[in-house]
Amino acid sequence: MATATGITLPRQWRENLQFIRGLISNPRNVSSLFPSSGALARRIAAQVDPNAGGLVLELGPGTGAVTQALLERGVPPDRLLLVESDEGFVDVLGTRFPALAVRHGNALDIDAALPDSSASVTAIVSGLPLLNFSEAVRTRLIERSLARLEPGRPFVQQSFGLWPPVSQNECWTLRSAGREYRNIPPAAVWVYTQG
Repeated sequence: MATATGITLPRQWRENLQFIRGLISNPRNVSSLFPSSGALARRIAAQVDPNAGGLVLELGPGTGAVTQALLERGVPPDRLLLVESDEGFVDVLGTRFPALAVRHGNALDIDAALPDSSASVTAIVSGLPLLNFSEAVRTRLIERSLARLEPGRPFVQQSFGLWPPVSQNECWTLRSAGREYRNIPPAAVWVYTQG
């Protein structure tokens, strides 16, 4: 991306500027001032089995740090579907990953993101800032997501809070995949599964 002065900025700087733009224009929909670090992205991607078949749905991919980690983990590009609400991020993702399916839409509405009810989904990875939303919205997203996943398959959520965005209950199990301190700010990774 060339600036008004004709200087081309490195990709990481462009992504950081895009995050700041997104934060200013819609602070509720951006989870951090900076894209996920490589260490956090790899920790998230490690929760996904690249050989499981079916779709891997990424909600709120931002500029694609986790997307890149999922591809590096071995998730085939034709099995990866990205849903992003910010048009600027959609443009960045389309340029950075031209072979991937990127949908512009509300990632909190899982049914709209996956209109084909017969689609096999083996993992959902969320970079959505769930703590910015009510507990009812968070719970509904996890309920609807787990209903779309194959049994035992993960809904993976990053979070900057000390506690999970939604606690374990009789409908799902919850486990911690650790906290990544090599991210600014440090982030936790939570994995939800049915039952």
